[in-house]
Amino acid sequence: MTDSVNKPLNIPVSHGLRAWLRDPAPQSPFQAKMQLMWIQWRRFCANHSALFGLLVLLVIVFAALFAPWLVNHDIYVQNLAQRLQPPSSSHWLGTDELGRDMFSRLMYGARITLYIAGLTALIITPIGLLVGTTAGYLGGWVDTVLMRLVDIFLAFPSLILALAFVAALGPGIENAIIAISLSAWPPIARLARAETLAIRKMDYIAAVRLQGASAWHVIVHHIVPMCLPSVVVRVTLNMAAIILTAAGLGFLGLGAQAPSPEWGAMLASGREFMLTNGWIAAIPGLAILFTSLAFNLLGDGLRDVMDIRHE
Repeated sequence: MTDSVNKPLNIPVSHGLRAWLRDPAPQSPFQAKMQLMWIQWRRFCANHSALFGLLVLLVIVFAALFAPWLVNHDIYVQNLAQRLQPPSSSHWLGTDELGRDMFSRLMYGARITLYIAGLTALIITPIGLLVGTTAGYLGGWVDTVLMRLVDIFLAFPSLILALAFVAALGPGIENAIIAISLSAWPPIARLARAETLAIRKMDYIAAVRLQGASAWHVIVHHIVPMCLPSVVVRVTLNMAAIILTAAGLGFLGLGAQAPSPEWGAMLASGREFMLTNGWIAAIPGLAILFTSLAFNLLGDGLRDVMDIRHE
C-alpha cells in the first residue's frame, strides 16, 4: 500500500516547487488552486504601480502597529515653549500649535485611520453582499424593494449623507464609522446584484436547484463566493473614499474629537497656520493623500489580477 501521508500535495521533490507550480497537468485540486494563486501573484508583481501601493500600505500598517516603539514623545503632552517648531533632529516633522510632536501624532493617527477604514469595510462588505445577492437571485418584489432602497441612498452624495447621519448620531469615531458605513454599502449591493443576475443563469445553479437546495443555500454557498472577488476589489477601491470621508468628518469636528491625533482633525487645527507654518497642515494632508492613493493603486492591481476575462 502507498503511504498517503507522504504525498498529500503531490509535490515532485526532484523538480522543485517552481516546477510543481508550473505543471500543466495538476494532480489535485490543491495544486490547481496553488497554481492559480501563483499566476495571480506573478500578474500582480508585473503591475509596478500596484506594488508601490502595496508597499506604501505595508509601511502605514507597520507604523500603526509599532507606533509605541517608533515614537519618543507623548502625543498629548503640550509644551508651549516649543510650539510651531520646524522639523529638526529632536522633532522630525516639527511641532504643532501646542508644542506636540507631529511625527508621534502622525504615527498614532495612522492607527485611527486604519481602524476607521478597516471596520467600515468589515461592515459594508457583508451588508452589500447580502442585499445585492438576495435582490439579484430572488428578483420580483424583493428586488424592487431592495433596489429602490439602494437608489434612495445613492441619490445623495456619500459625504453629505454621512454628515446627516453623524449629525443625528453625534460626533465621535464610532458614530462616524456607522455614518460612513450607512453611506458606503449601496454601491457594493448594486455590484453584487449585477454579478448575481449573470451567475443565476449558469447551469450549475440550475443543477443545484434541481437537487432541492433552498434559495438561502444557493445564495450563501454558490453565489456569494462567486461575487466575493469583485466585491473585494470594489471595497479596496472605495477605501480611498472612506478615508477621505472620515478625514472630512474629522476636519469638520464631527469625527474624532480633540486631542485625538486623527489626520482630519490635525489638518483642521493646522489650517490657521498654513501661510506661516505650512508643515502643520501639509503633513496630515500628505498622509491622507498617499494612503488614499495607495488603496487606489492596490485596488487597480487587484482588479487586473481577479479579472477572469484577463488574457
